[in-house]
Amino acid sequence: MNGRGESLMPYVNSPEKQRQLYKRTLMIVIASQMFGGAGLAAGITVGALLAQDMLGTDSYAGVPTALFTLGSAAAALIVGRLSQRLGRRVGLAAGFLTGGIGAAGVALAAVFNSVALLFVSLLVYGAGTATNLQARYAGTDLALPTQRAKAISTAMVFTTFGAVAGPNLVTFTGGIATSLGAPALSGPFMLAASAYLVAGFVLLFFLRPDPLLVAKALADAQRAQDNQSNTLPTHTSGAGVNRRGIIVGASVMVLTQIVMVAIMTMTPVHMKHHGHGLGQVGMVIGIHVAAMYLPSLLTGFLVDKYGRKPMSYASGVTLLLAGLLAALAPGDSMVLLVLALALLGLGWNFGLISGTAAIVDATTPETRAKTQGTVDVLIALAGASGGALSGMVVAQSSYSTLSLAGGFLALLLIPVVLWSRRKV
Repeated sequence: MNGRGESLMPYVNSPEKQRQLYKRTLMIVIASQMFGGAGLAAGITVGALLAQDMLGTDSYAGVPTALFTLGSAAAALIVGRLSQRLGRRVGLAAGFLTGGIGAAGVALAAVFNSVALLFVSLLVYGAGTATNLQARYAGTDLALPTQRAKAISTAMVFTTFGAVAGPNLVTFTGGIATSLGAPALSGPFMLAASAYLVAGFVLLFFLRPDPLLVAKALADAQRAQDNQSNTLPTHTSGAGVNRRGIIVGASVMVLTQIVMVAIMTMTPVHMKHHGHGLGQVGMVIGIHVAAMYLPSLLTGFLVDKYGRKPMSYASGVTLLLAGLLAALAPGDSMVLLVLALALLGLGWNFGLISGTAAIVDATTPETRAKTQGTVDVLIALAGASGGALSGMVVAQSSYSTLSLAGGFLALLLIPVVLWSRRKV
């Protein structure tokens, strides 16, 4: 056995050490997520406004979201494979550090008014978005099946602190940028660069021993024990059931991502057209992001207690209500816009946690990180599509049309989940 394997054996042989490592892993992930959330918020708050200023048109206001979500698709694949091979520590740290470099590039693009640098940097910045999302898996590696949704939600809820602070620091960071001679909209990306770099270093230095490597060692030990006793492995389940679980979990997350990103991306532009200031935009997006993450502990409890499928239904219905309210709310009504975007975030939260738990249920440590990375590629591509199309839909029609279309698209979650209940 190699040195790394020997260093993991105390954890393989001690359930108490496993429990301690599970709790410690959650604490490290929580710390990184608090910073990662702040980095994530920059792009969704001022990305569209920055593109609008630099390109001079609304038609391409969705391009930044499309670019950084497209970049996150490539990053999700790479981070997933790095994690599978070298562990969560290396994969997640690399993703956050790359995202920090991208955020710094976006700020420089704003300073030099370089559209080419903006587009390239947004792609690289997407690595932080992908990593922020994939970090939710790290807490599940050593969790019991009845703890998985809770572990996911614990990691997510602490993203709220950074994610809510980010949009509400738009005016403050804009002031700092202006004092440095840079455009105000570059300020949030300066914050994002710092936040992503800190998140990466937290994981790189403190996520030891690696939870995924310990989980794989546990699976290997269990398999060896099963072989010696001539019994079936305890984790064995029907391959068809696993594939169906992956398909359903991925579908739930992809649909919720398309709807959420499309409506969220164009809300700042819609608000600007109706006379709302940058501070008001930051407040609405901050509340939206809070609704995406803050209810996570309750959602995790509900997903573990009542199941993945009922909460997927709840996601579809909540997103429908969000789309209807966003479409019907007067453009100058802050209260109704806040409520619509809060429901949009809550529906996404329901879908992401129930879908993620379904993916974890359907995989084993031997392939889990790679599968999770592949699924997150689909989620990122869905977000890129939603972001790119949102600006075009609004330019050709209206924000109300976009919101209605998103709300009704979310109802597809119901037949998808019903299909999963059919017997093979």
